[in-house]
Amino acid sequence: MSFDPDAVETIAFDSYGTLVDVSAVAEPLSAHLDDRDPELVAKLWRERSLSYAMVGNAIDEYDSFYEMNRHALRYALETVGADVSEDEREEILSTYHDLPVFDDVHDGIERLRDAGYDCYIVSNGSEEMLESLLEYADLGDLIEDTVSADEVERFKPEPELYRRAADEIGTPIEEIAFVAAGWWDVPGGIHAGMQGVWINRQDTIWGPYETDPDLTIESFHDLADELESSGE
Repeated sequence: MSFDPDAVETIAFDSYGTLVDVSAVAEPLSAHLDDRDPELVAKLWRERSLSYAMVGNAIDEYDSFYEMNRHALRYALETVGADVSEDEREEILSTYHDLPVFDDVHDGIERLRDAGYDCYIVSNGSEEMLESLLEYADLGDLIEDTVSADEVERFKPEPELYRRAADEIGTPIEEIAFVAAGWWDVPGGIHAGMQGVWINRQDTIWGPYETDPDLTIESFHDLADELESSGE
């Protein structure tokens, strides 16, 4: 299905990797790694946390994404042989509460709001993580509300969270444009019934799916341009 801007009433965003830059954890990691590559550790950490979440879905076990991150950080550090104490690991883990936003986020969401679209976050992040994200990233005036995996105890890309979000938002699911950087997340939104917008921030490769993104963008301004052009 191709993107239908005329059908969009509401916009929902993923959080980590979409609104805020998870690769920024490499800087605080570097202080604890001696000569090891902090970018490699950050990548291992991120990929392992997502893997833990997806396995949790498969075996019907749930713990908050913050806990998944805690276990994944330990895995990443031990994989590279870094000797980091538990207190230091907690200090590193806390950086998830103050990740920087991407440059296009504030202005892009303001344009979408000015065009009449309410904006939400739908995230695997815990409720506490999302509260701190809104505060640190100064998004409280731009985001109507957040929907956390904690509410359904299932992680994306399982359909339950996307559908819960549509119910809470009060917009028919097919009228929600879901924007995410995750090549695994956008197909989940599409499968649940949303229009899937892939913001390819990492210049990565789409998965080997029969499903394609309804729209691929490089910044939130591209989405605003697409929606504004439909109203002309």
